[in-house]
Formats: sequence, structure tokens, C-alpha cells
Amino acid sequence: MLVVVGALVLLGLVIVYSASFALGIVAFDDSHYFVVRQGMWALIGLGLLVGLMRMDYRLLRYLSPLLMLAALVGLAAVLVPGIGIEQNGASRWLALGPLPPVQPSEFAKLALIIYVSAWLAGKGTNVRSFALGFVPFVTMVGMVAGLVILEPDLGTTVVIVLTTMTLFFVAGASLTHLLTLVAIGGVAATFLILAAGYRADRFFAFLSAEDDPAGRGFHTLQLLIALGSGGVGGLGLGVSRQKFFYVPGAHTDGVFAIVGEELGFIGAVVVIAIFVVLVYRGFRVIVRARDEFGALLAVGIISWIAYQTLINIGGITRSIPMTGIPLPFLSYGGSALAATLAGIGVVLSVSRYGRDRRPPSRERQTAGPGPARRGAG
Repeated sequence: MLVVVGALVLLGLVIVYSASFALGIVAFDDSHYFVVRQGMWALIGLGLLVGLMRMDYRLLRYLSPLLMLAALVGLAAVLVPGIGIEQNGASRWLALGPLPPVQPSEFAKLALIIYVSAWLAGKGTNVRSFALGFVPFVTMVGMVAGLVILEPDLGTTVVIVLTTMTLFFVAGASLTHLLTLVAIGGVAATFLILAAGYRADRFFAFLSAEDDPAGRGFHTLQLLIALGSGGVGGLGLGVSRQKFFYVPGAHTDGVFAIVGEELGFIGAVVVIAIFVVLVYRGFRVIVRARDEFGALLAVGIISWIAYQTLINIGGITRSIPMTGIPLPFLSYGGSALAATLAGIGVVLSVSRYGRDRRPPSRERQTAGPGPARRGAG
């Protein structure tokens, strides 16, 4: 898993530089502006990964209320004028003096996964109860999702809801309750799409981008042109043409289109295959987890990465409507990169302290040959 994550981070730095150097020159007179900041956040994220990997994940169970409280405070703070930073009509960032802005919603994903995993692990069969399971779960997730949607950030809200619903299902929730959540989510998503003009434009661009190629369909069509221009083998690393202000957000949520243009179909498939290997190794950690809390932690974090990858690539390839969320490890975004690396550190901690890593018992160490030793084995 470390090798796979390291490969994704290094590839991400290369692709971010390739996709952003033109914008860096125009906006900041510095071709390295974005990649330097991404590299700094990568170092912070690797520090979090190593620290959490070496820490026993069971300590997070006791810290989960504080992490959840910090997440709620951060999500509320971005909505306060003068504290939150507004860009392109969204208030999603906090200013921390000379440091780059931080996006609390990215760290809130991890905090919510830890808190919900601890809560579900302690509920047992009560998770199937309406009063003791369904209502508290909806309240917890609803508070976080509500604050995120106020920023507004529908894509992150969708990832949060899908991830926590997966945890709820794995923990043994009632199928009736899950279907109720799906129905509520569908109605809420429809209302949110129709309530905001830009979300409706993305939805109709998904259905009929060709009807308005210079307007609401521009983004979708330029992404497809980038993917198609790469052909089988790609134009070559750094040779993308669409990154020169044809693809909006080429270094953020549109980075996979640049991967397809520069590395071609083969390169795009290799990137997807690397994510598949990461998810597969994550599920191996899940089945070897020592306890329910560790298994739920790994399920939540791996589901978070998998859902975000599927939604991003699905939007780029026009398989689903665009949502504007970053591709894990590859898109520019320091908070997203650091939070995802921290999540991987938690998964690695579950792996290190899994049932296959427990120290041998005294009986097993001292037992000699014969029936007693076979029994201990």
C-alpha cells in the first residue's frame, strides 16, 4: 500500500506541474507556484501518514469526540465572514496566517469516519434500532453534511453521505433504514440540483452538452476532447494542449483529462489500475482487522477514496454529471492530499496492529513439541 500511494503522490506532483505551469505564469508569474505548494502539503501529509501509521489506531476511539468537535468547529468557521475565505462564490477555506488556506471539509471526512466507526462499534445490535441506531446516525451525518452544503459543496456532501451509508450497512443496519436513507438522499439531491443554477447546468450538460457547446456544455466537451486527443499512447508528458485554458480546473478536478491527453488510454488505464490495487490492499486490511472498530475504520477510509475516485473519473468521462471534487492524490489541493494521506496512515495502523500482527502469547512461546504445542497452534 505504501508503494502504491507513493507512486500516486509522485505522479500527482508531475501531473499538477504539467497542468498548472501555464496558469502559474499568467496568474502569479511563477510556473512552479502550484507544484511547490502541492509538494509542501505532500510532505505534511506524509508526516501525518507516518505518525498515524505508527500509532495504535485504537487510541482514535477515545479521541473521536474531540476530532468530531474540531471538525464541526472548522466547518462552522468557514461560514463566518472575516474568518472563512470566499473563492468563486464558495466559502470553503480558512486562513491560517502565512500558511496556505486550509479546507476543513477534507479533514472533516476523516474525523466523521473515525467518529461514526467508534459509535457503530459500540452499538452492537442496537444499530438496527430506529431510535438508538437510525435517528442518531442521521443526526450525526446530517450536521456535517448540512454545514458542508452551506459552503456550498455538493460533491463533498455526496462523498460523505455515501461513505457513512457504507459504514452503516457494513455495521449491520436494517435494510429498511438504508432504503429510507437512499430515498431521502435522492429527494435532497434533486432539490439541491434544481435550487442552484450552476448545478442544474452541470446536470443538463451531462444530458446534452452538444446543445450549448460554447456555454454550459463547454466544460464537459473540452474534457472529452482532452481525453480523445491522447489516443492510445498519449501526446507525451507535458505536451497537453487542453491545459492552456480550454479545460477549466485542469490541475484540480479536471486533472484526469490531462492524464488521458498526455499519457493516452494506456496511461489512464494504468492510473485506474493503481487505484484498484490500492482498494484491493485496503480490503485485505479489512478482513485481517483485529476488531470491529479497526475494520470499520478501514472500510470507511477505503470507501471514501474509492467513491471519490469513481465520481471524479465518472464526471470526466461523462459517465455521470460533473460534481467538481478532486481526484485523490493526483488533483491539486493541499488539504485534500494531506487528509487522504492521513487516512492511509490510519489504514496502515489497522494493518500493523491487525490480528495477524499480534505478539505471540507466553503459552505459544514456551510450549514444546507434542499435543500441548499443537493445541496452542
